Amino acid sequence: MGLFRNDPQTVRLESHDVDLKATRAPWSLWADGFGMLAIRSLQIIVVVAVVAGIVYTIQSLTLVTIPLVIALILACAFNPVMSWMRRRGVPSIVATLITLLGIVLILGLLGWLIVWAVRDQWDELYAQAEAGFQDLLAWVQTLPFDFVQPDQVNEWVATLTDFVTSAQFGSGALAGVGAVANFVTGLVLMVTILFFFLKDGPQMWEFLLRPFRGAHYLRARRIGDKTTTVLGSYVRGTATVAAVDAIGILIGLLILQVPLAIPLAVLVFLLAFIPIVGATVAGIIAALVALVANGWVNALFVVGVVVLVNQLEGNFLQPVLMGRSMKLHAFVILVALTVGTVLGGIVGAVLAVPIAAAVWGVIQVWDGPDLPARWARPKHPIEA
Repeated sequence: MGLFRNDPQTVRLESHDVDLKATRAPWSLWADGFGMLAIRSLQIIVVVAVVAGIVYTIQSLTLVTIPLVIALILACAFNPVMSWMRRRGVPSIVATLITLLGIVLILGLLGWLIVWAVRDQWDELYAQAEAGFQDLLAWVQTLPFDFVQPDQVNEWVATLTDFVTSAQFGSGALAGVGAVANFVTGLVLMVTILFFFLKDGPQMWEFLLRPFRGAHYLRARRIGDKTTTVLGSYVRGTATVAAVDAIGILIGLLILQVPLAIPLAVLVFLLAFIPIVGATVAGIIAALVALVANGWVNALFVVGVVVLVNQLEGNFLQPVLMGRSMKLHAFVILVALTVGTVLGGIVGAVLAVPIAAAVWGVIQVWDGPDLPARWARPKHPIEA
């Protein structure tokens, strides 16, 4: 036995095993459950850092990123129009100019309606608001407890007057001028980007697909097609629902003789692009205008009209026009709205839901035309 244990070949094998154990010992620390948890934690930290960097870059370049996203969504919405004209032999540049002119005319018409109606009825509404405010003060004075004294009201008015005439208000006005300049710049940039998306969108997408091969190319093409379909269908469906809401509420406001009915209807149309929250805000604004102009009974009727129109929209229009493929849970919509508002304000709230719908649509075709990603597939009780 002693001679066998001292055999040179046996000694070499034992020393080789010792070397392997010494080499593998440090890596074995990552093979147990705690080591895998540490690896996953590091991966999550890296992903969060990358996402934070992307969000910071987007926030730093909002003057570029927001017009880019808006132009992309509008291009997806009007893609069927462009495809229809191309199939009938219309040159690409002519089809682009016709579509772009239509978009500008629609947006310009909405702006003109608001300005025209406000300018036409502003004096009347201002007089009614002032009378309503005086009636409110007179009613407050009849209360059995001292809620607001006339001296306090005069003090508040004087404070507001001093603020309007102060340098701080002037600096705020200058900041407002800068915001208007940024808006105009972003609008011009958006129209320019939209022109190129409408004219050369398919060629741009093919250029971006060049690095992909085989299954990766097919997946990238599915992602592009699904994103275009979801964004376009979402915008067209939402615009149709918003138009029906605006017309219904406009008819109700005209019957109730509420001032600024046309601007309020346009506001309803615009706020309808913010799900859940937009309809509530539009209803509150319409009710406040009716309260100031016509009294609380008229305001209650306005609230009833808004609730009726919203119920018709939610139960009949949206299921038909939006479809199941773009239907998101209310919890997902609220989270998307919150994140979008925090990151991009009102514009972020408008863009959050269509982007979330597009992401969910991409997940639905990740592994095939009708095959979602593995982790997103419905599980049977045995598989779960």
